[in-house]
Amino acid sequence: MIDRRGYYGEFGGAFIPEMLHPNVEELQRNYLKISESEEFKKEFNQLLKDYVGRPSPLYFAKRLSEHYGTNIYLKREDLNHTGAHKINNTIGQILIAQRLGKKRIIAETGAGQHGVATATVCALMGIECIVYMGSVDIERQAPNVSRMRMLGTEVRPATSGSQTLKDATNEAIRDWINNPEDTHYIIGSVVGPHPYPDMVARFQSVISEEMLWQLKEQTGKEDPDIIVACVGGGSNAAGAYYHYLNKKDVRLVAVEAAGLGVHSGESAATSVLGTKGVIHGSRTLLMQTDDGQIIEPYSISAGLDYPGIGPMHAHLISTERAEAVSVTDEDALKAAFFLARIEGIIPALETAHAFAALDDIEYGKDDVIVVCLSGRGDKDLGTYIKHFDKI
Repeated sequence: MIDRRGYYGEFGGAFIPEMLHPNVEELQRNYLKISESEEFKKEFNQLLKDYVGRPSPLYFAKRLSEHYGTNIYLKREDLNHTGAHKINNTIGQILIAQRLGKKRIIAETGAGQHGVATATVCALMGIECIVYMGSVDIERQAPNVSRMRMLGTEVRPATSGSQTLKDATNEAIRDWINNPEDTHYIIGSVVGPHPYPDMVARFQSVISEEMLWQLKEQTGKEDPDIIVACVGGGSNAAGAYYHYLNKKDVRLVAVEAAGLGVHSGESAATSVLGTKGVIHGSRTLLMQTDDGQIIEPYSISAGLDYPGIGPMHAHLISTERAEAVSVTDEDALKAAFFLARIEGIIPALETAHAFAALDDIEYGKDDVIVVCLSGRGDKDLGTYIKHFDKI
């Protein structure tokens, strides 16, 4: 777990410009006090139940299990309001922002699901919202851009660099520096300066909190043998792992995007290609040149083409508590079509990487495997349509 300085082992911390110190320190002082208060927990849990639709089901995938010769359960975060796990965190952070007196919300988004979730809670609470999104992602995630705009959010394009998630994050941080007093930055993953990785992980921990009793109800035991989740920044994985971090018998599998191949030059497999460095306010593993310049990541999935990973995941992987698996675009697409046709579920491209990893990991016929189905695939239909005749 995180220490008082915001580190998971050697990863984490808060590496921030001086102008952001008041904002970040305000969060560091208050996020636990606010989120652990009875009043906050009552409102947060009520919204998760009545607005988001939690608990999300834990579904035994019978045909998928028969195909792989094991027992596979799907944690159905795709059934949440807005279609992904992202809403768990945005509800928590909007409630904290309100209690800190913030009048304006900014966010970054890659696949658009965090942007939609942020736009949703801002509409719910009547707060101004601006979401930064890379120009490339705006084009390939057009349905989510339309949703954000319908919800009353301004979507601002990031036109620098690769024009994807990294660049959207850069623009959001610049905005926060220029508007430090009235603005709260809702970061969508377990990245950024302390306390964001811990705060986001805590709000997403509802995923594994539910898994404990759902598994007990269905299998007679709380613990699965393996938990599989995709990792870009890694918020859905952090939520799925959270209550199992100290249970050493539970294998944690983190699935990254290999793009066109880990060593192709078109990849986002940070655990393999990354080295220690600082990005967006925390020390973690990231893809960089020998002189510290960011190497542009690539993935067919807009939510996984980030050049780093969250410091929690960097720590889990470097200490071998979690296993890292890299999945190519082609294998992720095959997994998405296979899941659709064997279980009637169209997954997000991010989640499809997690399903593809089932071909790469070892397991027994009596094992219980939980795959975090982090989001639904509506937003990716444009990409899937282009590959109908190829898969």
